[in-house]
Amino acid sequence: MTTAPDASAAVAAGTGRPGPVAPPAPSARRRRRRAVAVVSVAVAVLLAAAGATLAVLRPWEAAPEALALDGDLATHDPALVVGDEGEPWFVYSTGDPARGLGAPMVHRSDDDGATWERVGPAWEAADDPQWVRETIDGVEHFWAPELVEHDGAWYLYYSASTFGSNTSAIGLATSPTLDPADPGYGWTHQGPVWRSQAGETFYNAIDPGVVTDAAGDPWLFFGSFWGGIQVLPLQWPDGLPADGAEPVMVATRAGVPENQIEAPYVAEHDGWYYLFVSWGKCCSGVDSTYEIRVGRSQDVTGPFLDADGKDMALGGGTPLLASEGAVIGPGGQSLSRGHLANHFYDGDDGGMFRLSIQDLGWTRDGWPVATTEVPAS
Repeated sequence: MTTAPDASAAVAAGTGRPGPVAPPAPSARRRRRRAVAVVSVAVAVLLAAAGATLAVLRPWEAAPEALALDGDLATHDPALVVGDEGEPWFVYSTGDPARGLGAPMVHRSDDDGATWERVGPAWEAADDPQWVRETIDGVEHFWAPELVEHDGAWYLYYSASTFGSNTSAIGLATSPTLDPADPGYGWTHQGPVWRSQAGETFYNAIDPGVVTDAAGDPWLFFGSFWGGIQVLPLQWPDGLPADGAEPVMVATRAGVPENQIEAPYVAEHDGWYYLFVSWGKCCSGVDSTYEIRVGRSQDVTGPFLDADGKDMALGGGTPLLASEGAVIGPGGQSLSRGHLANHFYDGDDGGMFRLSIQDLGWTRDGWPVATTEVPAS
């Protein structure tokens, strides 16, 4: 750092006009104090400027952080349950058509979601719900399960359908535990929850997502293509529709070919209900076009508005996660304790589908932030 010469030095050097007699030079201690004050102000200004810049570039309270995953990650439509400290995590996912009717597949992690083991189907083929065979032809496996805990019991909602049809149903089974290793484990079928029928209903009864509101009442969100995303009131303790319940549409992409929206999931955060949906098409490897969009409402039944104020019932939806690099078609999402789980297609592995889990970030305005980072395990 350079300093300006005083008046007497300027005269001596022939570079300035004579001035008044200079006052006595300040003491070394006063010079140090003045220098410290100047530096402190400069640092404060720089930090303020840097903070303003960071606030523009990184306007979140907490940044998203992807987990480094290992093990068997082949997963479609993961329903994530993050365990208590020291307890296992579980993912239930779309079933394997090679196993009877393809019960939802169970995956377990004993190290806080880092390493995953494929345990097997939620139930064996001999225990498949017979009502599905009797009402829906051609079902090969159950899709997009949802897991909800209530009063010490677990509720497993699942989808029964075939590609390209809205003759579909959402079924329910209950168990005292998610852990197949627990002696009390076992799913009891409770029958269909809601159905749709080609030529009779405008919606498609698949892709269940259940949220419990502030009053303790459960709500079922469902839908795929056709009439978009619906909400339906349920009731405890049976987990079935409330008396006189009828679905109401809360999100659509009307005007988009095939109305490509599905996989609703609703989570509460800081007094808001966030509706996460998947736009586009899944299940096509590297040609998949899935992406995750979101809107929010202070009422569990909507309207759900995006960050620009557009109603999701009118095609709104703020982008959360989309294809980037080798991460193709992320979607089929669920949330548990602040963690977002979804599947994607790995462009570096021939389009193989795999699991992704991350801690969501949140902006100061209360919007979720996600990352397509895939950390090395």
